[in-house]
Amino acid sequence: MAQTINPSGKEIVSVETDFCGRKLSLEINRIGFRTSASVIARYGDTVVLATAMVSENSLQGFDYFPLSIDYEERFYAAGKISGSRFVKREGKPSDEAILIGRLIDRPIRPLWPKGYRHEVQGVTTVLSMDPDFRPDMIAMIAMSTAFLISGAPFDGPVAGLRVGYDDKGKLSAFLSSEQQKAGLDLVVAGTKDAIMMVEAGANEVSEDQIVEAMEFAFKNMQPAIALQQKLFDQVAVIKRDFKLVLPDETIQKEVETWLEGKLGQNLQKPYPERNSLIADLKEQTLAYFESKKAEDFAELKQQYDDAFTLAVHKDVRQEIINNKIRPDNRKFNEVRPLSSEVGFLPRAHGSSLFTRGVTQAMNIVTLAPLSYSQTLDTMEITGEKRYMHHYNAPGYTVGEVRRLGSPGRREIGHSYLAERAIEPVLPSETDFPYAIRSVTEIMSQNGSTSMAATCSSCLALLDAGVPLTSPVSGVAMGLIMNGDEPIILTDIADAEDFAGDMDFKVAGTEKGITALQMDMKVHGLPVAILKQALMQSKEARAFILQHMMTTIDKPRKDLSPYAPRVESIKINPDKIREIIGKGGETIQKITAETGTEIDIKDDGVIQIASSDLASISKAKQWINNITAEPEVGKIYKDVPVVSVMDFGVFVQILPGKDGLVHVSEMSEERVNKPSDLVKDGDKVTVKLVAIDDRGRLQLSMKAAKRDLGK
Repeated sequence: MAQTINPSGKEIVSVETDFCGRKLSLEINRIGFRTSASVIARYGDTVVLATAMVSENSLQGFDYFPLSIDYEERFYAAGKISGSRFVKREGKPSDEAILIGRLIDRPIRPLWPKGYRHEVQGVTTVLSMDPDFRPDMIAMIAMSTAFLISGAPFDGPVAGLRVGYDDKGKLSAFLSSEQQKAGLDLVVAGTKDAIMMVEAGANEVSEDQIVEAMEFAFKNMQPAIALQQKLFDQVAVIKRDFKLVLPDETIQKEVETWLEGKLGQNLQKPYPERNSLIADLKEQTLAYFESKKAEDFAELKQQYDDAFTLAVHKDVRQEIINNKIRPDNRKFNEVRPLSSEVGFLPRAHGSSLFTRGVTQAMNIVTLAPLSYSQTLDTMEITGEKRYMHHYNAPGYTVGEVRRLGSPGRREIGHSYLAERAIEPVLPSETDFPYAIRSVTEIMSQNGSTSMAATCSSCLALLDAGVPLTSPVSGVAMGLIMNGDEPIILTDIADAEDFAGDMDFKVAGTEKGITALQMDMKVHGLPVAILKQALMQSKEARAFILQHMMTTIDKPRKDLSPYAPRVESIKINPDKIREIIGKGGETIQKITAETGTEIDIKDDGVIQIASSDLASISKAKQWINNITAEPEVGKIYKDVPVVSVMDFGVFVQILPGKDGLVHVSEMSEERVNKPSDLVKDGDKVTVKLVAIDDRGRLQLSMKAAKRDLGK
């Protein structure tokens, strides 16, 4: 094999280890010579390239860390060409790719120093995909390695593991997509010391099972963390210079001195009164320092603004830790006031409005035939999706003027979390043959809108008559660490989220958890603390679910009069071509004359949709007539004469099925000429008396008359 040219002059370094039963290797300096760092990770037949770019200069005017992490799917990695007729190259990332990008970002972001403002970009590209498992966790490991060897102040490494139950009921990693659907799909990411992020979809799994799976994942990801450290130790990484943008200590002290006696219990009011008080106090603070600093204030305004915000966050933490008081005076395990209603949009198939404190979510459910399911065509997935949840949160929901546009990464992430929470309780296609679109329109934000979206989705689905197997509720939990002592907060609002150390969302039924998402703002937490949060959330979920059931406790018996009705019939797949007809002529005629929508599956299942049940019945009878087989002994009433001959008449008993009534079988009396009795187009009643060995149908009018006369 020819030797690879390495213009960088750096030695190609590769390390490997056993990782969950397969060899994992990490290699640097083979490709990506102009990146800050690039890594090739190999696991089975999966190959992922991770590149890191770190800017040399700190950006000015940013109040957040400008980190972006993208996950790039390549169809060629799976040996596929896009199924789109018109677009064959990869375009904007799929929702799935955006979600995986977020998944990689979330455990990595907290491990950079506060005030780091150098622009950082991470890109993971799947070059080859082993179909036996998903490549996302290998991408996370590769991305962590690239940041680690870039010389930037990244406090890694981190690794992730996706685990679930195998066909023997044992916890395992790197299961196939089909196996992951069987009960639990849990992703855990962490460092060598603690867990950084957890995300799960589950089929009503218990809290104890989630804890067991987290412990299993954390233990089994350690070889990948050790391998990254081994590579780092072998490479002479040159540390990059950087400058942190931190609040000016003098300004911070000035602001905190000015705020003495103005925070604490003065702001401990229910939302939104608290928000108004803080806004007024901020305006007073900036006005005071503007009067003191005169011409210099314009340049310093942002620093005073930041110092005020930091002082308020510190006050929230101190009041919770020292005085056991939350910003709105709630108990640590208390849920904000709840209200909900359903059916308030007259033309919607289902609608709800769920309010928790100042957070409010409106949900609208639309039903359609299964032919309206979303087509999925990504590197990993080819298929259809019948349940779609979409989440919108415009600027007015947080009291801001913001340009409208397509959904961002946050909106897509919240859509997915609420969708995942509901999926396990949806009825099967057989029991409820509908495509379902659920849209959450956030009306007001003050913490945990994704869980409000989950609750409002459940209510609207019940209002639409969707027979969920169990209702679902969700809650967001928070955490303040007082040294080693965790203070767990139920149903966190914005103030506690911003000042806290963890954001933890959990949804489920009375039986167990259906979706879970934990993000740490500190450098990881042990499983014991996460277990404590899980157990406290169970009580809150039950409380919220009890409230929801007072609004609507079961699916409506009848669908909205504006929702389509869908009925299914099963035919012999060999008959499908007869239903479609030459060039689609037959199916087009059926839909045009009955006003229905018809969807034909390859397995012979035909779904007929219309808001008019009589139209469905007419289309169903038409299809049954086309696909029916002639039955000896059966009487066919009012069927047309299609041809009159000297020896008898031909009658069409079914579409495409003609038979002969011999002149001797037309009447008990002698018939000289068949045309004396009937003519083309007349309707007659006949009995099928026999089918000969050549498939010809022998009919009798007099036998039918005899049988009907009995």
